[in-house]
Amino acid sequence: MFAARAFGRQARVLPKWTQFRCVSTLEGSPYIYVFPNEQPSGTHVLSLLPSEPVNPDLAIGLATQLPPTTDTFKENPKFLNIVQDVLSEYAHEDPDAKSQAQVMVSVAGANLNSGGVLLTGRRGKRRGDDSSSGASGQGGAGSGGRGGWIHISDGRRPPDYGRISWPEDMFGSLEVDANGQFVGDNGNYQPSGTYRILTRDGIFGLSPFLREKLVRKLRELEK
Repeated sequence: MFAARAFGRQARVLPKWTQFRCVSTLEGSPYIYVFPNEQPSGTHVLSLLPSEPVNPDLAIGLATQLPPTTDTFKENPKFLNIVQDVLSEYAHEDPDAKSQAQVMVSVAGANLNSGGVLLTGRRGKRRGDDSSSGASGQGGAGSGGRGGWIHISDGRRPPDYGRISWPEDMFGSLEVDANGQFVGDNGNYQPSGTYRILTRDGIFGLSPFLREKLVRKLRELEK
């Protein structure tokens, strides 16, 4: 699912000092760069930044094989902290979040998305039915004219009709008032504390808007 893909090629007709290193990314996730890691040898560093050397504090994590699996990948908790900082600041500005907030408080929205679900990032395969992940069980339900909570999720495993994402796919939640507006300065963003970078259904993904904000933050920290 995540075989490394290389971009660029050495220009054989050019002088040696003008040649450049290939940059590899994960297939299906062209925004995730893969670099060989010297210590420990045989491992790979995954990063949202294409620059070398990779700052380990800013990397997504380490993989002992490609494609990475849940058994061969170690996520970087410092990276997750940065992600949550960015979401706390910008999640309520995401066009997807704004749209979902309006849908949730409408009568039609209450019928279509009783769980107040917000999906971001790539579309993945759908999970099977699981009553334990229903909106009523997660406390994330919203309905027409009442407000509630919408959930920012990875989107690698879209929930079924009327459901919310599984905990391992959920970044956090935003509070919406009865008019479809976010509560407080940042929608009272609440981290879920349960998100996992890699699951059997896929690897880390955000909406284009939020990913751009995250990459910008990482570049600032890199400097």
